[in-house]
This record gives sequence, structure tokens and C-alpha cells, in this order.
Amino acid sequence: MSTPHWLQHGSLVLASNNKGKVAEFEHLFQQLDLPIDIIPQGKLDIEDAIEDGLSFVENAIIKARHAAKISGKPAIADDSGLCVPILDGAPGIYSARYAGEHGDDTANNQKLLADLKPFRPNAEPIEGMFVCVLALVTHAEDPLPQIFQGIWKGQILEAARGENGFGYDPLFWLTELNLSSAELSKEQKNKISHRGQAMQLFKASLI
Repeated sequence: MSTPHWLQHGSLVLASNNKGKVAEFEHLFQQLDLPIDIIPQGKLDIEDAIEDGLSFVENAIIKARHAAKISGKPAIADDSGLCVPILDGAPGIYSARYAGEHGDDTANNQKLLADLKPFRPNAEPIEGMFVCVLALVTHAEDPLPQIFQGIWKGQILEAARGENGFGYDPLFWLTELNLSSAELSKEQKNKISHRGQAMQLFKASLI
């Protein structure tokens, strides 16, 4: 694996202050055996960027540029969420603050269940997909951010299952495994998740 010129110092700022996401990324970098030292932006006292884009791609780039500008280092940002086609793609880019307060997983899950109730009279499965867009910038004004996208398809349960993961994991049902995302081990999840898929593409770009 050849190291890109921008990574000569071997470190990359992770533009996130979400504890669950940071832990998952640290695990992914270890699992994929990537020769990169990940620095969560919180360790550099970098606050969250204002995410005012209208898409996962726009918000990922906004976050990566923000972290790169303040740190002076290359940065990678993840913008991810749950899209439910029957709700016109909601919660989408507002997944973390769907119920109003950022990062309140319980409230967000309850709102999603309530919003889906009218669509459940026939007990039809409701499709959903987790989306992850990674944006990598080599510096704050990088004119060519690299984008890596993963999509993980499943169904939305009527009640939470499982204790692992975070966000909407307890409501995300994987029919082929007969398990919810919150019932998977970290290793299982990282191999098949939206974030795992995007990270595999990121790893391939380093070769």
C-alpha cells in the first residue's frame, strides 16, 4: 500500500464529536489495518461545524473543510443518516436531530416510529437505508474533495431490538441475518454497514 503524498505525517483529523461515531471509526481503522493516526477533532478543541447543506455530500464536505481549516491537517468527515423512502427520505440529513435535540437517540427513534404508524395498517415491511458519505480534504480549500459513499438497506422495525450500536440501530432490521443492527457485534456491523462500505472504498483509494 503506497501512502498518498498528503499523508506523509500519517495523521488525519476526524471531523466528528459524536462519541459513538468516533469509537466506530477508531475500530474501523484498526480493523482495516490502515496506517493512519486518527485524531478526533475534539482532542484539538474543534467544535462542530454548522451543517447547512441540503445533502449528505454537502454536509460532509462542510465538516471536513472546517476541521482542516482549524487544524491545518488533512481531514475526513462522515455525514450519515437513515433514509426512509415512504417518508420522502426522512429523517435523512436531519437524522441526529430529527426530534429537535441533537443526539437524543431515544426521542429520534420514538418520532420515527410515530411517523411510520400511519403506514403500517397492513403490517407491510417498511424499507429504510442507512447512508454514509465520507469526504476527505487534503487542506481546507481542497478543490477536489474525495467522496466515498456506502448504502446499507434494511427494514424499519415496530419496536427497538438490541443493545449495541447507537442512533437508529435498534430499529434497523436485517432480514438476511434475522437480526437488528443493534444486535450485531462491532466486527459484524463494520463489515457490512454503510460506514464500513464507505471505509472499504477509502482504503482502496490509498492503494
